[in-house]
Amino acid sequence: MALVEHGIEGGLFVVADGEIAIQLIEELDNQPIDCLDLAIIDLNLPKRPGREVLERIRHSERCRGIPIVILTSSDAQEDRADAARLGADHYIRKPSKLEEFLKLGAFFKQILGGAPQ
Repeated sequence: MALVEHGIEGGLFVVADGEIAIQLIEELDNQPIDCLDLAIIDLNLPKRPGREVLERIRHSERCRGIPIVILTSSDAQEDRADAARLGADHYIRKPSKLEEFLKLGAFFKQILGGAPQ
């Protein structure tokens, strides 16, 4: 909804767990297709944690340069430090209100090179 609210168009891949996310990155590395334009990762994913997904993207031949936003419920300094050390570009604590969540679309649009609204 946040993306639509700010006119961000394109394909959206939503994966159910960290294992599937890592498989997606491996498939992108092995196919002659473009990598993702942006990755939004939660640290608390089932099967494999978001830290592993972040690390796999940063070691990817084709996808290592994409912007990565950590969007998570954790505000722990240790999690922030780990995300930065592993190469996250931004760290955002998940908003608790829908209005605040929808505003994230403007931030994502800016990362993708669109004009802020």
